[in-house]
Amino acid sequence: MYHIRMKGSHYEAGFKFGSTLKKNGIVFKSCPTFDITDDMFEFTEKCLPIYQQYYPEILDEIKGMSDGQGISFKFLSTLLCSMYCFSPNHHCSCFAISNGTTMLLARNSDFLVSLEKLYMNCMYSLKDSYSFNGNTTAFIEMEDGMNEHNLAIGFTFVYPTKIKPGINAGLLLRMILEKCKTIDEAITLLKNIPIASQQTYTLIDITGKIVVIECNCDHVVCLYPNTNEDFVCTANRFNSTILLSYNKPTNFDDWDASLRQQTMLTALQNNSNKDLTFAQELLAGKYGFICQYDRKKNADTVWSCIYDVKHGQVFRVEGNPSKKIFLEDTRMKFKKT
Repeated sequence: MYHIRMKGSHYEAGFKFGSTLKKNGIVFKSCPTFDITDDMFEFTEKCLPIYQQYYPEILDEIKGMSDGQGISFKFLSTLLCSMYCFSPNHHCSCFAISNGTTMLLARNSDFLVSLEKLYMNCMYSLKDSYSFNGNTTAFIEMEDGMNEHNLAIGFTFVYPTKIKPGINAGLLLRMILEKCKTIDEAITLLKNIPIASQQTYTLIDITGKIVVIECNCDHVVCLYPNTNEDFVCTANRFNSTILLSYNKPTNFDDWDASLRQQTMLTALQNNSNKDLTFAQELLAGKYGFICQYDRKKNADTVWSCIYDVKHGQVFRVEGNPSKKIFLEDTRMKFKKT
């Protein structure tokens, strides 16, 4: 993984990143995972006024990056704002545990082996925004992270059966990290902003509250732990009654999402000692299929991350957790420990 630190304004952060990449011979002229179509350009044009209303600073960062790269804002904004909305994408697993002793969020990010050297860990500390430590398969948008107030969040992609102009999965997650201290604040944000894509968010905050939020352009549904359970978990399908009809038909290759979710559910239900070691072992496949992909098919778990909100700690594997060990990232200081 690349490791980057961002400071200053959003525009300055974007410009620095874009110009640094250009100096190293990297200029974005196409997207490596999908072709950008006229439909995507048209969709993004409808999304941009929404970003301008609710999250203008992220447009400043995209503009900064496009200026630093010497490429068009139209191209870069379309690449980012249409992401997660038009094609199959990331296939991830996420769970949270909160029992007083253990308060953590854990996530496997499953994606393409061919791009694994491009994935990034990011430390952001920008003007008028909460600082955070996060990870992404792309740039600017985020896919999991924990901010300075010990709010941790991870997303799983759900195939886009219905979209509308709005803010997409990775940029919404980034927005939550930069603007929210608690789960309640994140829920309020999601319920009052147009959402473009389909996804789940798993969250835990410093109070120990945990939730899976399933959301798309029509609904925001909060799934809390069942009675006498101290966990939530999800993969790449909606599970709430309200959103079941938005799932892609079963012939869609979701990288065994149901099996991964069942692995998490069974392990979480059957183990009373759910601590950091247990979370690491679950992500590493000790309790069943969750990361055991065939790399020859260009699929693998490309990183795993565990956010311990109680102690303000971050543990990450840069690669498949069944083959590499979790290391603590001690660079960021959190508000509460």
